[in-house]
Amino acid sequence: MKKVLTLLTIGLFLSVASCSKEDDPIDNSVAVNPITNKQQTGSSSNDLLSDKKFKSMVIEIVYVAGFEPSSTAINNFVNFLTARTYKPNGISVIKRSIPPPGNSPYTNEEIVSIEDANRTKYNTSDQIAVWAFFVDGKSSKDTDTSVILGTAYRNTSFVIYEQTIQNLSNSPFEPNRSLLETTVITHEFGHILGLTNLGTALQSNHEDAAHPKHCIEKTCLMYWSSETGAGISNMVSAGAAPQLDSQCIADLRANGGK
Repeated sequence: MKKVLTLLTIGLFLSVASCSKEDDPIDNSVAVNPITNKQQTGSSSNDLLSDKKFKSMVIEIVYVAGFEPSSTAINNFVNFLTARTYKPNGISVIKRSIPPPGNSPYTNEEIVSIEDANRTKYNTSDQIAVWAFFVDGKSSKDTDTSVILGTAYRNTSFVIYEQTIQNLSNSPFEPNRSLLETTVITHEFGHILGLTNLGTALQSNHEDAAHPKHCIEKTCLMYWSSETGAGISNMVSAGAAPQLDSQCIADLRANGGK
């Protein structure tokens, strides 16, 4: 039986408990209040999209040693953000590794605990902070027929199951790794930006009733692509990551984005 590749489990478990520089030094001195980064997925969509409150964005990328995301995928992620958000003072990326936590397969609660123990960047008065974790294992919700590639679980937090992505890419008949990473990263962040109908209001009726919080358009980045084993492969088969369709872009623009 073919495995179904699941792009997302948006962070509903929160209610139960979501320019590049290497090895950025830890500095919590300017954090305003960490709790502002521990809210429901999609609730900070306007803050991320507009420059009304936050003029810049910092992305804290933390990966388990040996599971660093490709530089191509991170550059594509920053380009995605630049194209859709207003941050006149810029979008910066800091990146560092941590030792293996040794918890694979990872539960949702374990992912939250790792963030809480390792996150160093939180919102300040004019900069919004994002946490992106690339983990050395799989999700505890994986089954024999489906796997989870990423989860957006807080208003500024998401996890990418990098080991699963590596196991499913860069070999014959499998997607290019950087394209697969780009697709999963931007899809998850699309949910953090409130798509689809997850904090960013719909401007047209394009939510997939069969798969809530996803776009109904099959070519859209926010489409639920895990119905067949070839779903994600089809999305990246053209040699480029899928893009947001016009309806999702209209939603973001109405909520303060580009």
